[in-house]
Amino acid sequence: MEIIFLGVGEAFDESVPNTSMLLTTQSEGRAVTLLLDCGYSVPPRFWQQGLDAETLDGIWISHFHADHTFGLPALLVRFWEQRRSGELYILGQQGIESFVRKCLDLAYPNFYPRLRFGLRFKEVEPGKTVQALGLSWSTAVNDHPQRNLALRLETGKKSLFYSGDGRPTIETGSLARRVQLIIHEAFNLADSVPGHGTITGCLEMARVAQARTLALVHIQRQVRKERLQEIKSLASSVHDLEVLVPEVGDKLII
Repeated sequence: MEIIFLGVGEAFDESVPNTSMLLTTQSEGRAVTLLLDCGYSVPPRFWQQGLDAETLDGIWISHFHADHTFGLPALLVRFWEQRRSGELYILGQQGIESFVRKCLDLAYPNFYPRLRFGLRFKEVEPGKTVQALGLSWSTAVNDHPQRNLALRLETGKKSLFYSGDGRPTIETGSLARRVQLIIHEAFNLADSVPGHGTITGCLEMARVAQARTLALVHIQRQVRKERLQEIKSLASSVHDLEVLVPEVGDKLII
């Protein structure tokens, strides 16, 4: 399983694109490529990968805030421009289809019927594991002002947890149990920001979950500017699990 960090930033960072990961894995004898969240500054980073219009198989949307969703219209319309024909999965919480269609209609009115490729929407609500694209998808609710679903993605012996936004909960901690990689929003070092994660809280959650690797993303822009070296020093001082502070474009293989 290969993960490329297209963006690692929060909603209003002028220097770092919105948090989004491009994931490629093998399932049922073929490559499966996914995009985890698609905020307004993500599409150019995706296009820079130089992928064929048919390569992307699915998009996961953790919640309906703009820095995780407003890149969808540009991505979909460029696929149309490139004459994509293959079906594209879009997965998320209840209401994912109506939300995506509304976004597309606001950005490019009456464009949805013109798409030459099918959109296959799939809701992945907590308490039920969904099979899609040869992978297992399970979710739990994080602590965030807008309902946010953390995701556990599994294929064969590979497993990944992505928080979306928010503080860990008992349910998301259980969902992350013994995964190989946790990618978690870590808005601040330790100070409490309602509805957002902290680096110390993420470390505690990863240890309890017995994860192998923790990647810290979505760090608040001023914290990232002023305390990044302190955060990296803290990460390098942890010895009971691997802690990463990814930069844009970093690649990770699990």
